[in-house]
This record gives sequence, structure tokens and C-alpha cells, in this order.
Amino acid sequence: MPGFRPPNLALATIGIAMAMFMQVLDITIANVSLPTISGNLGASANQAVWVITSFAVSNAIALPLTGFLTRRFGERRLFVWATFAFAIASLLCGLANSMGMLVVARALQGFVAGPMYPVAQALMISIYPPHKRGQAIALLAMVTVVAPIAGPILGGWITDNYSWEWIFFINVPIGIAISAIVGRQLRGRPERLEKPRMDYVGLATLVLGVGALQVLLDLGNDEDWFNSTRIVVLAIVAVVALAVFFIWELTDKDPIVDLRLFRHRNFAAGTLALVLAYAAFFSVALIIPLWLQRNLGYTPIWAGLATAPIGVLPIILTPFVGKYAARFDLRVVASLAFVALSATSFVRAGFNLDVDFPRVAMVQLWMGLGVALFFMPVLTILLSDLEPHEIASGSGVATFFRTLGGSFAASLTTWAWNQRAVVHHAHLTERISATDPGMLQTVTAIGQGNLQRGAMYLDRMIAQQAAQLGFNEIFHLLGILFLVVIAFVWFAKPPFAAKAASGAAAAGH
Repeated sequence: MPGFRPPNLALATIGIAMAMFMQVLDITIANVSLPTISGNLGASANQAVWVITSFAVSNAIALPLTGFLTRRFGERRLFVWATFAFAIASLLCGLANSMGMLVVARALQGFVAGPMYPVAQALMISIYPPHKRGQAIALLAMVTVVAPIAGPILGGWITDNYSWEWIFFINVPIGIAISAIVGRQLRGRPERLEKPRMDYVGLATLVLGVGALQVLLDLGNDEDWFNSTRIVVLAIVAVVALAVFFIWELTDKDPIVDLRLFRHRNFAAGTLALVLAYAAFFSVALIIPLWLQRNLGYTPIWAGLATAPIGVLPIILTPFVGKYAARFDLRVVASLAFVALSATSFVRAGFNLDVDFPRVAMVQLWMGLGVALFFMPVLTILLSDLEPHEIASGSGVATFFRTLGGSFAASLTTWAWNQRAVVHHAHLTERISATDPGMLQTVTAIGQGNLQRGAMYLDRMIAQQAAQLGFNEIFHLLGILFLVVIAFVWFAKPPFAAKAASGAAAAGH
């Protein structure tokens, strides 16, 4: 039976890609608006963080449920209704008149967004002929890179020129239009539906374990990690619940999350490489804007502009990577990507407080080369040896672990940076003697004749230098991590394109 083709392939592609852009954009678009949101809703800065946390927690819970939901409702129906529900949840976010309402609406938004990316991958693979499926995967990979970069810039512009509610309202007409377009274009797409029983134990332990883990990661830095009773309790709950979850899912006849997918060699190797590389990539994306604002004094908009060049080369090269990468050993292509990502990390490890805007932007631009070569090969490798009916489920599981990897990276990177800054601050101040007349004279000169003011200025300078040294160490480690990931890619076994094509061809049946 020939593969399904939509009446207008370009329109179907635009619809699916726009849905993904909208969904990924919303992960970061609210970040720069948090101070404004908390001020307007009369909430504290700590309460405002739950606007981000609630989305992340519910999204992480929903992701591994993708396989169960696609078996029950079908990929087309699930994608269309998830996109429509995302638009309605966005409307509720914009209409919220209290922080509690906004957090609940964001949790709903994150949950319905969970299946969208994995199902989008399965749909794109199924509607393209075998020789163009690499381009389809590369297009979605480009969206996942560009959208998070555009989020803070667009969010800041909308908040400054209109009001924070519009960062959510803009999703409403777009989401409704996309759900209608994709629904019409994919009408009649053959799908194999089942009625799997509900795995209540798996669902309960997943919600409890992932929820506790995500909250732990988000609150860890503020609560001083395991010096806090709350963090200890959350850790115990997460460990026990997730241990029960993994044991149950591996032994249950009809698990809600199919962890047996890791029996496939390429899926296991590709997912491990994806998680580690994405964690490192996410660390870079997180720490650069913070460093630009805290250490170099950039405004949020200028920090966004300095980091934005990372999206230039992926936009230019994605069509070529998708078209020609499959002609080569994808492990080689991925390895080149990680070498480029590692090289730019090592360059940043040599930055100092005098680095200028063009140099920061140029390194971001060259990092885009690694990003352009990263996602498509790794995604193709991990999907390559899955059975046709496992593609959506496998994509959901891989994206789930990738999301957790990003959460771990966000918490551990900021914690490590702060810790190393404290250590370097202590080392630098050890060399300053309060009884040295020459030092007292120097400090007084710094304060223009005022010793106390000079001491304050000196401490600020030392803090900046200490933070810079910590920044350099973090990027040195990230450079090493990108090189380590290359080893995991080479655990995968060819062929890649052939298996992915055959699996994808049957995915729509």
C-alpha cells in the first residue's frame, strides 16, 4: 500500500512546523516577562518562577505518555486536538487575573504541549517520500533551535510595547488556524488504533516522580539543595516513585511508557547522545545570556541580539543537511557537529570581561554550524531501528529524557557557576591584606579618597573576576563533554537511513 500524501504537502509541512514553533517558543517567551507579570499580578519573584516550573513539570509528565495516547486516539487526531487545546490554554493564560490562575493555565498548556513534538516528528516522516525524510527531520530540528532564541527577544518586545498578556494571546488565532489546516490536510491518513488498558500504577508513579524531580531541580539553587528539608523530602519522593515506575514499566504487559524501546541499540545510543549533548547545549543557551547581563552589563534585548546569531547557519544549512547528510555515515556528521560545539566552548573558556559584542556574536555564529549538523543526524540514528508503530512512542520517550537532561543542566550549571565563583572570590581576597599600607592606599584611591567606597568597588571587581573564572571553567568542562558524546554516537550501528525510511513509510499505515 503506497504511503499517504496530503493534498498539499507544503501546506501540511508549514502547519506542522508552525505548531512546533509556537509550542517551543512558549517554553522561553515568558522568561523575560516574569518581573512584569509578577508586578502586575501582585506576586513575588519566587512565585513568578512557577509560571515556568508549572509548564515544565506538566510537559515532562505528558511527554512519555505520547505512545499510549497515539495508540488510543491516533497521531492525526492527537496532534490536531493538542494544538487546539494549546491555543485555548494560551487564552486562559492571557485572561488570568491572579498568579494562581496563571500557574494552573500554564500547567494545562505544558501538558497538552507534551505530545506535540513527538507526534509532529512521526507525521512529518510519514508524509514525506523516503529520499526527503531527512529534510523533514532537519526542518523540525531547526525549529527547536530557532524558537528558543526568538522567545526572549519576542517576549521582551511584546512586553515593552504592548502588555505581557499578548505573549499568550498571539497563540490563539495561530493555534486554531493550524489545527484546522493540519486536520484537513491529513484527513484520511490511515492509522492503527488500539484500546490499551490504563496503567494506573505507571501513571501515578510517573506524575509523582517526575513532578517531585522537576520541582526539586527548579528550587534546588534557591533552597541550598540538600541543606533544605523540603529538597530532601522531594528527593526521597522522586527516587522512590521513579524506582517503582521503572520496575513496573519494565515488567508490566501493557506499560503506559514503553521503556523496552531501549532494547534497540541505535535508539539507546542515539537517545544517550541526544540527552548529553542537549544538556550541554542547553547549559550554553542558559549561561551566555546570564553572563552577558550579570558580568558585562547587557540589557535583556542586547543579550538576546548577541546570542541570536546561533540561529543563522542552521537556517541556511538545514535544507542541505536534510538533503545530503544521509549520503554520509551519520555518525561522522554528528561527530563533526560535536567537534564544532566543543571548539566554540573552548573559545569561550578563554573569554574575559573585556570581550566585545562582535566576538561574542561571532562565536555564537560558529556554534550554529555545530547545531545545524547536530539534531538531524542524532534524531535519525535514534529512530532508525524502531518498528513503524514505535516511532511516535520512541520520539516521546527520547524527548522526555532530553527535557529532563535540560532541567538537570539548568540547575547544575547555575549551581556550579555560583559555587566556583564563591571559591575564586575567596582565593582572590586571600591576597588582600587589610593591614598593608600600600593596599589601603590603593583602595582609598579606587574610592576617590573614600576607603569604604573603595572597598565596595574593589569587592565588586573581585566578584566579577571570580564569576568570570567560574564561567571559563564551566565552558572548559562543556567543551570536554561535547567530545565525550562522540563516543556514544559510535555505539550506533548502520544502516540508518534505510531503516528509518522503511519504518517511516509504514508509520502512516
